[in-house]
Amino acid sequence: MSVILIGFLASLAAGLATAAGAVPGLVIRRISPKLQDGLLGFAAGVMLSASFFSLILPGLDAAGRTYGGEVTAALVVIGGILLGAAAIWAMNEYAPHEHFLAGANGLGREGPPVMGDRLRKIWLFVIAITIHNFPEGLAVGVSFGGGNIENGIALAVGIGLQNIPEGLAVCVALLGEGYSRGFAFLIALISGLVEPVGGLIGVSAVSLAQPLLPWGLAFAAGAMIYVISHEIIPETHRRGYEKFGTSGLVVGLVVMMFLDVVLG
Repeated sequence: MSVILIGFLASLAAGLATAAGAVPGLVIRRISPKLQDGLLGFAAGVMLSASFFSLILPGLDAAGRTYGGEVTAALVVIGGILLGAAAIWAMNEYAPHEHFLAGANGLGREGPPVMGDRLRKIWLFVIAITIHNFPEGLAVGVSFGGGNIENGIALAVGIGLQNIPEGLAVCVALLGEGYSRGFAFLIALISGLVEPVGGLIGVSAVSLAQPLLPWGLAFAAGAMIYVISHEIIPETHRRGYEKFGTSGLVVGLVVMMFLDVVLG
C-alpha cells in the first residue's frame, strides 16, 4: 500500500472520529458548560502536544538532514510555523465563522436576513469546526508523507481523539435548534471529512517532494498552534470554568505524549 493511500486513509479515520463523537449527542441533548470546557481543553492539549512531539521535533530532524546545519534547520522550521499560523489567520480573517462564545468573525458576519441570529451563529460555529479540521488533516498527511508510519499513526490517533468532542458539540448544537438526529449526525460527519482532504494534500506534497517535508511539518504545527491559542484556550476561560479547561488540556497533552512515545 502506498504511503499516499495510507496517509489519506489515516486522515479519513481521524476525520470520521468527528462522526463517532456525534453518536452520544443523538441521545444527550445538552452538555454542561463544565464538561464542554473540559473537552475543549482536552482537544487543545492533544493538538499542543502533537504540534511539538509529532511535528516540530520531527521537522527539525528532517530539516537538518535535508538542508544541513542546526541554524538552517531551525530557520526552516520557524519559517514553516509562521507560514502555517499566517494561513489560519487569513482563514479566520476572511472566512465567515463563529467562535464558540466570543462571537462572529470574518466576512459576512451579518448573516442572511432570513435566518435568526441564534440559528446563524450555530451554522457559523459548524463552519468554524470545519475550517479548523483542515490543518489537523494536513498534519496527519504530512507525518505519513515523511515515511514515518509510526509517528503518523500516533498523530492520527491523537487527532481522532480530540475530534470526538468536536463532533459531539456540532451534533448537540444542531439538535438544540430542532434539527433531526439524522441531519445533525450528517453535518458532524461532513465537518470531519475536511480532514482527509487536508491529509491527501499533505501526504502527496511531501511524498513527491521530500525537501518540502520539514516545511510541511512546521506549517501544520503553526496552523494548529494558532488554532489552540486563538480559538480553543480562550473559549475554555470565558465562563468561569477555566480549571476544567486547564485540567482537560493537561490530560490531553499527556495522553498525546504517551501515544507518541508508545506508537511513535
